[in-house]
Amino acid sequence: MNLPVRKPASGKELANPSAKGKTVTVVICTRNRPVLLQRCLSAIAKLCPPPDEILVVDNSEGNRETRKVANDYGARYVVEPVTGLSRARNRGLVECNSEVVAFLDDDVTPAADWLGLLLSPFADELTGASAGRVITPADLPALGDHQSVPRILSNKDPHWFEIATFGGLGLGANMALRRSACTHRMFFDERLGRGAPFEIGEESYAFAWLLAHGYRVAYLPSAVVYHPPLSRTAIEREARNSFTYWLLLFREFPGQRMNLVRFLTRRLRGKSLDWPRNPQEPGEIVSSSWRIKIKAAWSGLILFLRTPRPR
Repeated sequence: MNLPVRKPASGKELANPSAKGKTVTVVICTRNRPVLLQRCLSAIAKLCPPPDEILVVDNSEGNRETRKVANDYGARYVVEPVTGLSRARNRGLVECNSEVVAFLDDDVTPAADWLGLLLSPFADELTGASAGRVITPADLPALGDHQSVPRILSNKDPHWFEIATFGGLGLGANMALRRSACTHRMFFDERLGRGAPFEIGEESYAFAWLLAHGYRVAYLPSAVVYHPPLSRTAIEREARNSFTYWLLLFREFPGQRMNLVRFLTRRLRGKSLDWPRNPQEPGEIVSSSWRIKIKAAWSGLILFLRTPRPR
């Protein structure tokens, strides 16, 4: 199903095409965090080049302070009351009328050149998505390592599926999508991501879908956003989420099942990867006890079976 075309609040077509001649909307999904949203919008106001439009998707019943912050920075404001980051991102795609849709989380601040760098791969009409690097204070000592190497991935690469689905192409807090490639109304699987049953992997799943359909995905570590220190989830919960995600991949990508099994077997045995992962995996799941792994597999299977497939 093609996404419906929505006009900006002014009722006029988008003007002043951004870098590489593509119109672009920056979408920020937020939920009851107006102070963080204000910081993000303040950084967006300094972008060079600027976006054609800014859209704030409020993933709550509506927040007066959030609306005011959006209005103060000239952003369009919409409410998506059904909880879930994937749900909010899908609403952002539906609401936009630009050729490219760039996504930021409300707790990041982009560098001034972020948008121009993130847009550059879209000069190639086969590029379906791009993603940049999310830098936390813990990353600063390692900025010169292999994570700084750009990557252009297609389904011709023998490792494309595992690279896309297991963190080789960046994070959803810093990504852009070619809107015409996102042809399904629920492009982001709403079982995945924060606020959803599986709490993991919605951007990686979307990248894999694009690659499977013949698009390329670019990872550009020079397109930087800054994120505050990350809080860690309990290892048992992270392991459960990972198992549900693996089950979802196994069902939804039948042609990649053998590759998935080989990859997971290698990881659970502690074998190193043939490609650099970004962000680097802390390794707790792989190195945790088999008791934790077996418990996570059982609880993950139950959660997976109880969660209905989207219509």
